[in-house]
Amino acid sequence: MGSYILRRLVSAIPVLFGITVIVFAIMALIPGDPATAILGSYATPENVEKLNRDLGLDRPAVARYFIWLGNMLTGDFGTSFSLNRPVLDEILERFGATLILAGTSFVLCALFGVLAGVVSAANQYGWADKAITFAVLLGISIPSFFLGMLMILAFAVERRWFPVSGMYAIYGGGGLGDLLRHLVMPATALAVVATGVVARLSRSAMLEVLRQDFIRTARAKGVHERRVIWRHALRAAMVSIIPVLGIQAGFVLSGAVYIEIVFQWPGVGRMLVDAILTRDILLVQGGVVFVAACYVLFNIVVDVAQSLLDPRIKT
Repeated sequence: MGSYILRRLVSAIPVLFGITVIVFAIMALIPGDPATAILGSYATPENVEKLNRDLGLDRPAVARYFIWLGNMLTGDFGTSFSLNRPVLDEILERFGATLILAGTSFVLCALFGVLAGVVSAANQYGWADKAITFAVLLGISIPSFFLGMLMILAFAVERRWFPVSGMYAIYGGGGLGDLLRHLVMPATALAVVATGVVARLSRSAMLEVLRQDFIRTARAKGVHERRVIWRHALRAAMVSIIPVLGIQAGFVLSGAVYIEIVFQWPGVGRMLVDAILTRDILLVQGGVVFVAACYVLFNIVVDVAQSLLDPRIKT
């Protein structure tokens, strides 16, 4: 197992290197001058030239990339132009909020998606299967940000059941109960699409397992149907379900950008949008690389978990 984990970690290095190249190239190709955006009304040619020189933007792109990469490997992500503070400090401060939102959404989509898939497969072509299939198709068809706006209109503006935006109440609050009230709508809106995908693929995996010989043998021996479904079939199907969960973890992490804007959630996604608008290059590059590294690391964890269920994967 140790050698398998080491191989997966080594294989992630070129992936992360490629991400840094792509992110840097995209930011370098965006039209406009960061120095002009930073200076605003003070953007005289002399001031722009001086600021570009101070920020190192007057150097060739290749030189700037390797300087940025070398600094990042030592833990120095640079300093944000717009916030005037270290990029890594800003990312870590914001990442906690994003992790709460994305983690809650992932737990919801994993639990309800797998549950819906198992129930649907166990009642193939029955009323439960048809109802779950209809709900799944409806959920997959609605974009998360649009569903979020509908939820704000229905449950915050009309009913006043939940707060409209933010992570905590502006005045008072600040406890766990306040956090949960603010978390319900954005986490649910973000989880709906992922739940539908997990449910569809869980149903397919369960149906495939239920047709195998060991399931027929268990039933022939008189094993209770619930035990056959939840202990034997689901355990075998998890080998196919776990990779889907890994993909959906990346979806909720990236989809948090839209939800954070809709609900004004103070996470990394909202930070990246603000940084793009202000042309804060180092903050954008550092944020994207950090999120990508988390996604790659989570996929390695998923692969290790899958290999524990199916030892053949390690070879």
